[in-house]
Amino acid sequence: MQVTETQNEGLKRGYQITLTADELDAKVNEKLVEAQPEIEMKGFRKGKVPMALLKKQFGQRLIGEAMQEAIDGAMNKHFEDSGDRPALQPDVQMKDGETWKQGDDVVVDMSYEKLPEIPEVDLSDITLEKLVVKADEASVTEALENLAENAQNFTAKDGAAEEGDQVVFDFVGKVDGEPFEGGAAEDYPLVLGSGQFIPGFEEQLTGVTAGEEKTVTVTFPEDYQAENLKGKEATFDCTIKEVKAPEKAEIDDELAKKYGAEDLAALKAQITERLEAEYNQAGRAVMKRALLDALDKKVDFDLPPSLVKAEAGQIAHQLYHEDHPDDHGHDHGEIEPTEEHTKLAERRVRLGLLLAELGQKAEVEVSDSEMTQAIINQARQYPGQERQFFEFVQNNPQMQQQLRAPIFEDKVVDYVFELAKVNEKEVSKDDLQKAVEALDDE
Repeated sequence: MQVTETQNEGLKRGYQITLTADELDAKVNEKLVEAQPEIEMKGFRKGKVPMALLKKQFGQRLIGEAMQEAIDGAMNKHFEDSGDRPALQPDVQMKDGETWKQGDDVVVDMSYEKLPEIPEVDLSDITLEKLVVKADEASVTEALENLAENAQNFTAKDGAAEEGDQVVFDFVGKVDGEPFEGGAAEDYPLVLGSGQFIPGFEEQLTGVTAGEEKTVTVTFPEDYQAENLKGKEATFDCTIKEVKAPEKAEIDDELAKKYGAEDLAALKAQITERLEAEYNQAGRAVMKRALLDALDKKVDFDLPPSLVKAEAGQIAHQLYHEDHPDDHGHDHGEIEPTEEHTKLAERRVRLGLLLAELGQKAEVEVSDSEMTQAIINQARQYPGQERQFFEFVQNNPQMQQQLRAPIFEDKVVDYVFELAKVNEKEVSKDDLQKAVEALDDE
């Protein structure tokens, strides 16, 4: 087996691997010898089939397998000896593949981009500012008022229904004068302005009173889920049973019990803890951005062009769909990354490689329990299909990596936080909000 270097330019590497015909033949013989004891053939005892006959019978079939094993072995040995780590799967092409015949040498061209050497970084001289917000009385009160509003009751009122009121009514929907399936209900409680019904319906119930009968005329949207109703005009014969006004719940121990707390003091404590956890997460996001900015200024090394190109393409594709939210397909043609996309891609690739190196040296690992929790969190987006999602992840290494990568990155970031100098600064909720909003503007 001979390995000859054909390219050495920047991070690009090329090699030609030659497997002689004799070496390939020896590899086939080796596999036949290994299999001989288990082979049975008519006229021979098990394990006693002559090698010449075995080669005639199975040799052709084993050539491809032996060739693949030999080339894979040569590649693995090359990476072990050279220490190179390919940025992406190496490109392997068999020279004269279409015209190759048994008895010829096997010549394979392998090319790849190697990952760069990552320079050492002194993490102890990085200084970061951690924004800290305490949950004040006003924030807790605001949260309590929101809970009270969500827990509101409705009481019967005299007079016409207004936005925010609840209308209890019976209705029968018709298209072309005929009732349609799913278009009727009794004692249905509808809060006007909630957007529960199709556009135009709730507005026509504004002003109704208990005991009134009213016909509502609306047109189903073109994208309505029921195929037979898309774009159709429909009438709804409505009989108003009651009109109820909202009544906000009192902020007291009874409200606390509705939300699973022992009393109002316990509910306030829970709200305070939740708010400060949210503030802490927001402050961490701001500090993480500052850390990445600091690391980006500290290091400079060659980047594999293939990784930058792939990342720039993903950025361009993502931003295209953000700018065109109605375009849900992928038949929009190729989206050419701009210079700005490429610059951002270079930063992401540089920081990704640096964080991966720091995590490897620090022996940062994602535990099985962390992966399981990540899968559970993701599976919640598919109610009723959680089991299928679990099976999909188990059989999809790429999806596993997508779930593992952000966990690994956050653990590496936390590791760097511990080594850096972190100064806490107490700020207001509004100042923290401005700092978070600034992240999106960059």
